[in-house]
Amino acid sequence: MRRWEILEEIVKKRQIYWPSSEIYGGVGGFYDYGPLAVRLKQNIVEKWRKIFIMPYQDLIVEVETPIVMPEVVFKASGHLDHFTDYLVTCAKCGRKYRADHLVEEELGKRGIKISTEGLSGRELEKLINDNKITCPACGGNLSQVESFNLLFRTVIGPYSENAGYLRPETAQGIFVAFPRLAEYMGRRHPFGVAQIGRVARNEISPRGGLVRLREFSQMEIELFFDPQNPTCPFLPEVENLEIPIVPETYVAKGVLDPIYLTVRQTVEEGYANEWMAFFMALATKFLKELGVSIDRQKFLGKLPHERAHYSAKSYDQMVYTERFGWIEVSGHAYRTDYDLGGHSKSSGREMYLERRLPEPREVEVARLYPNPAAIRAKYGDRVGEVIKTIKENEEKILEVFKRGGGEIQVGDFVVSRDMVFIKTEKWKTDLEKFIPHVVEPSFGIDRILYVTLESAVVEESGRVYLRLPADVAPISACVLPIVKKEVYVKIGRQLARRLMAAGFYVIYDDEGTIGSRYASCDEVGTPLAITIDEKTPVDNTVTVRDRDSRRQVRVELGEVEKFIHMARANYTFGEIESKIKCRPVDF
Repeated sequence: MRRWEILEEIVKKRQIYWPSSEIYGGVGGFYDYGPLAVRLKQNIVEKWRKIFIMPYQDLIVEVETPIVMPEVVFKASGHLDHFTDYLVTCAKCGRKYRADHLVEEELGKRGIKISTEGLSGRELEKLINDNKITCPACGGNLSQVESFNLLFRTVIGPYSENAGYLRPETAQGIFVAFPRLAEYMGRRHPFGVAQIGRVARNEISPRGGLVRLREFSQMEIELFFDPQNPTCPFLPEVENLEIPIVPETYVAKGVLDPIYLTVRQTVEEGYANEWMAFFMALATKFLKELGVSIDRQKFLGKLPHERAHYSAKSYDQMVYTERFGWIEVSGHAYRTDYDLGGHSKSSGREMYLERRLPEPREVEVARLYPNPAAIRAKYGDRVGEVIKTIKENEEKILEVFKRGGGEIQVGDFVVSRDMVFIKTEKWKTDLEKFIPHVVEPSFGIDRILYVTLESAVVEESGRVYLRLPADVAPISACVLPIVKKEVYVKIGRQLARRLMAAGFYVIYDDEGTIGSRYASCDEVGTPLAITIDEKTPVDNTVTVRDRDSRRQVRVELGEVEKFIHMARANYTFGEIESKIKCRPVDF
């Protein structure tokens, strides 16, 4: 059996994940995660935090923003206009298909390998007509290719005009909160903001299990920096690490095999700026520590017509899987000032940081001052509230009045032109405002969970198990009385409770033969099995068995916690054996 087929059996047998709303037939693109998958996902997230945030927490902070956001956000971000895929409908049976996927799949059946990425609707339609592609289900003729927006629309509150959308990425919550985040960081730069959360994309015809979902989880960082000083201070830490990269120039020639360059070489060749190369190095390390070897990874450069609407340069981190071939697990985009500039223009709020000038210079600035008399005439005793609102929204009000507007609604108040004075002031300054540029590494957790599982599948001499890294495995240890004898059961349950209280996820099992229980633990990737046997009540020792080698050592009960802790710190079984008082088990 192939690796992915073995995994599919394990997934079903151990209830790792399954189609959501299954009792009603399920809904494409939605999956439930069982207890093992939830733990695995949590461990993947914590490893990501350990690599991307914890060593750089003076630079990168983490936030949480809502899943639903108002329509104006996605108008300003370009998603309402550009976040689309192409759709075709069967005129006979009414089935709908994503046009680019349908073309690739149907031509693939004829032995024609083609990439449709970046093709226009008209180009896809021509391929369908020229190759006489029909509905795969009934053979009916297909409609014209249409554009389909992938945003999930909803209504905020009881009024239908208050449209909102489920976010398709966590990034926009960060961008619209930029003024507050910049203040929190003391307006210093560079700085980064991370967010981990759920997103939704209304995919036309999702297939492929966890690889294409309508609701999924992301881990993203938006790194804000001065485009005049794009230096990454942490680059020396990773500059000699090799990354497998397929630059745009190679992709344009049809060459898709990666070359292996150090991070420093990647920057010097102009294939990525320092911040992009830095995050690409961390991403390579991250996947490697999840069990994905570097020869199954590559960063694929995206040609201009293939990039997202906000990106000036992009790489997709791809992983080779047996079931799906190469799939994207993270995207690395240079978003320039596209998002902050768009939100600044739409909202009227300045999205800026400041850089120090080499020499002071004179600047002319328009300032807004409240007119208390006019405010009192309109709002009476609420004059203090109005003045506070005007000060908090100075840039927005100024922008409207500079364009010739007569009034603007701000919060609960309508501010008219007579309620403020606008004065032009000159002074010298050694600071200059700028809209920062953004580099974004964005990771799809669900796809990463799948490639982690598929990479872990091992079949040797009829034995099947998941070779998951110890700090990623959903269960840290199994506690197994060798037989269901009262004294063994009592010690085993007490040990399991003690380990649980210490923060480890463990399984206690006293049913069936010890061999079948070892196999059951191995099957879900549990790195250690702890067995209570006839010697335990006598000398307070247990056997600890290694999942991969099946070697066993005797360990004192009081050392078990330390043994598991070291395993989760990725010490090898042999290294732990040399550091903890152990003795080999004789068979």
